[in-house]
Amino acid sequence: MIFICEKHKLLEGISIAQKAITGKSTMQILEGIYINATKSGLTLIGSDMDISIQTTVKADVIENGEIVIDAKIFGEIIRKFPNSNIKIETTEDGLIQITCERSVFNIVYMNANEYPSIPDIDENLKIEVNESILRNMIKGTSFAIAQDETRPILQGILFKVKNKNLNLVSLDGYRLAIRSEFLDTDIDIEVVIPGRTLVEVSKILEDNDKSVYITFTNNHILFNLENTKIISRLLDGKFVNYNSLLPQEHKLLVTINRQELQNGIERASLMAKDGNTNLIKLDVQDDALIITSNSQLGKVREEVAMKLQGDEIQIAFNSRYLLDVLKNMEDDEIVMEMTSGISPCVIKEKDSESSKYLVLPVRLMR
Repeated sequence: MIFICEKHKLLEGISIAQKAITGKSTMQILEGIYINATKSGLTLIGSDMDISIQTTVKADVIENGEIVIDAKIFGEIIRKFPNSNIKIETTEDGLIQITCERSVFNIVYMNANEYPSIPDIDENLKIEVNESILRNMIKGTSFAIAQDETRPILQGILFKVKNKNLNLVSLDGYRLAIRSEFLDTDIDIEVVIPGRTLVEVSKILEDNDKSVYITFTNNHILFNLENTKIISRLLDGKFVNYNSLLPQEHKLLVTINRQELQNGIERASLMAKDGNTNLIKLDVQDDALIITSNSQLGKVREEVAMKLQGDEIQIAFNSRYLLDVLKNMEDDEIVMEMTSGISPCVIKEKDSESSKYLVLPVRLMR
C-alpha cells in the first residue's frame, strides 16, 4: 500500500473515524482505524461494534492496500506534522512508514482481515433531514439523556416520525426535552437511538442546508452524509409514554425574556453550589420574578421583569436543570406554565412550537 495525502484532509478523516473508538473494547483491533486505499481514494473506519463511522478522504493512491493502525498514535503523529503532503507506505519488514518532509515514522500495524465488517444496510427506504436542523434538535435534547445505567432505554433519544413530523425526545427522571420539526415524508418510524450515537452525529453535522439521509433496520440506524456514514445499533425496548408526563392544564403562565432569566439564574447559582442540589427559589410575583439562593457561602437576590397570568407562586429548582433548558432554546421570549410549587414546570418558546421542556421542582422543607 502506498498513498500520498494532504495533512489537513487526512487529519479530518482520522478525527471523524476516531469518534467511534472508545478505547474500552476488549478487542485490540478496535483500538485501530481501518484504512483501505483504492484508486478512488481512502476509506477510514472506526468502530466499537455499537457504533461505526466510515468516512472517505481524497488521496493519490499509488498502490492499493488495507491496514489497521492504532488510532491514538496515528492521530497524534499526523497532528504533529507540518502542513504538507504525507506519504504512507507498507514496508517489507511488516511496518508502515509515514513520511512528511524530513520526518519519518516506522510503526507496526494490524491485519485488516481481522477487522469486523460493519453492518450492511439497504438504503432504499430513507428519510431526508436538513443537517443544521437535525444538529440543533440533537443539541436541544441530548442534555436530558439519563446517566443512570439501571434504565438503559433512557440513555437513548426517542426518534419518532409520524404525520410528517419528526420528534426527538429525551428524559432522565428530572426533566423532559422535546424537539419537533416538520418533515416532508410519508414514512412513520419510532426507534430509540443511543444518546452517545446522536452526540457524535451532532459533532459531524455542520450548520448548513445540506441533507443527511437516514435509513433504519430492525436493529440499526444509518446516517449518510456527503462523505461519511454513521451506523449505530438501536436500543431494545419501548420508550416511556412521555405525553402522559406533560400536564394537561396549568394555573399560571409567566412570559419572560429568556436571556435575562438565564443571566439571573447563572448569578444566583453562584451561591447555590454548596452541596449537590444547586437549589434556587423562584418567587413569582405580579410583575417580577424574584430569584434567591441561600447557602453557607452567602445569599443572593435577583429580580427579572415578566408578565404573569394567574396567581403568584413560590417554587424551587435545581438551577442546572433550568440552565440546561434555557441555553438550548432559541427564542428571545419564553413562557413557563406552572400549577403549584410541587408540580412540574413546562417551558416553551413563545412564538414557536418546535421545543417543549418539562422540569420537576425541588420540594421545599416547610
